[in-house]
Amino acid sequence: MALTAPAPTGADVVTRDAVCRPDASTAVPTEERAAVLHLLRRATWGVTPQVVAEVTDVGRAAWVDGQLAPASVPDAECEAYLARLPLASMDLVRARTGGIPQFSWDGMLALGFATTARQLWSRRQLLEVVVDVLADHLHVANPSGDVWWSRMDYDVTVVRRHALGRFEDALVASAQHPAMLAFLDNASSTKKAPNENYGRELLELHTVGLGAGYTEDDVRACTRLFTGLGIDGATGTMRFRPERHDTSAVTVLGWSAPAHAAADGPALQVSLLRYLARHPATGRRVATKLARRFVGDDPPAALLDRLGALYVEKGTAIAPLVRELLLAPDALAAAQPKVKRPREDLLSTVRAMGHRPDVSGTKGAEGIYWMLRGRADAPSDWAPPNGFPDVAAAWQSASGSLAAWDQHLEVASGWWPRAYQLATPQQLLPTPAPATVGALVDALAQRVLAAPLAPAERAAVVAFTGRTETTALRAGDEWLGWRLASLVCCVLDSPSFATR
Repeated sequence: MALTAPAPTGADVVTRDAVCRPDASTAVPTEERAAVLHLLRRATWGVTPQVVAEVTDVGRAAWVDGQLAPASVPDAECEAYLARLPLASMDLVRARTGGIPQFSWDGMLALGFATTARQLWSRRQLLEVVVDVLADHLHVANPSGDVWWSRMDYDVTVVRRHALGRFEDALVASAQHPAMLAFLDNASSTKKAPNENYGRELLELHTVGLGAGYTEDDVRACTRLFTGLGIDGATGTMRFRPERHDTSAVTVLGWSAPAHAAADGPALQVSLLRYLARHPATGRRVATKLARRFVGDDPPAALLDRLGALYVEKGTAIAPLVRELLLAPDALAAAQPKVKRPREDLLSTVRAMGHRPDVSGTKGAEGIYWMLRGRADAPSDWAPPNGFPDVAAAWQSASGSLAAWDQHLEVASGWWPRAYQLATPQQLLPTPAPATVGALVDALAQRVLAAPLAPAERAAVVAFTGRTETTALRAGDEWLGWRLASLVCCVLDSPSFATR
């Protein structure tokens, strides 16, 4: 495939000159530009000149508010791409009744490809970040053999539907969905043979957490109450079987229900789920998960206390917490350098290079997905029920850095994948081309990072060329030609790119 310039259409049109020249937002005050870049490094899967221009044009608050209403953000290019992956959103009944071969991974892999495409190219970037946080919190591994027909619908009707809504609605939808019922074995839990997996994870992972003071009796009570939920073998949908439900009295963290008729089981289950979702300890846990994504690995207690209270005040709504974390002065003041996970690193590399969606087919997103699996960070591809860790200690290693540098070279050079619309390294440069080595390094940093390199990093990149920063560059120079990709990689390999 020949190297071609990206050619988006409609709302995504940005001319080559607009992409490559130093963007107009560099004229805004330094402090405000730094705030814009901080926002975009946290609220997107990678900074691009286009999105910097969007935020600079409308202002940070207006951009965040628009992103929190994702249906108002035109996304035709990404939606057209997703239409080529129909298995990724197939509903339960169709998938179970022949839409997907029994026990096939086709649908689950299609979901992985679709999620990768959304994170790469959707204009609804904040939604995609929050979806990722919620998918890890109410985690169902993908791919996983027990959810071959249901994981796609779980993404649509649980995670995406509620990501910017109320957490209690997401929790109820999750508990009743066949994917969660199968993943945590609640579909096989009966009054004669109770299975504690879901009851335990409901308290430990999904809601109040270990520090809330619940006991083994609370776990057993949850387990008894949630017996009877099962899966219809024919349709693949949730089915409550009253004959399997334990009708004894239960008490969980101050919530209680007397002995009851089996038919009352579902209503009591929902009542407990909503009680747990509204618990202050759950508010603090949800706030902590979001703050780790948007603020830092160790967010301050005062910020978490305030956001936990806001969560309760707003009826478990997620969007107000996201807005505060991105715009509130105390959240911005508490921000810590955040090391990119492997997925963030690779996706932000593709976005920085300007590679665009495939003209036909989906091999571009598929190629990136398989690269992510190679680094153990493909979307939802985490076997334990706790979801991916979101702290630096879980991801930093010498081998991880080497893997990142290898992938930077593959993507920047256009070696792999080659199916999407490739931008060349030369298309990262302004017109006219920089006249000196120092100006070249600065131009690449501005295009890839949207900011200057730190002085020591800049000096190292200049030294890589074997020249001085004042060395003149003439037409046909190797650093403007065949060696430019290597110089781009030096910027991508820098600590400035590795953190957000």
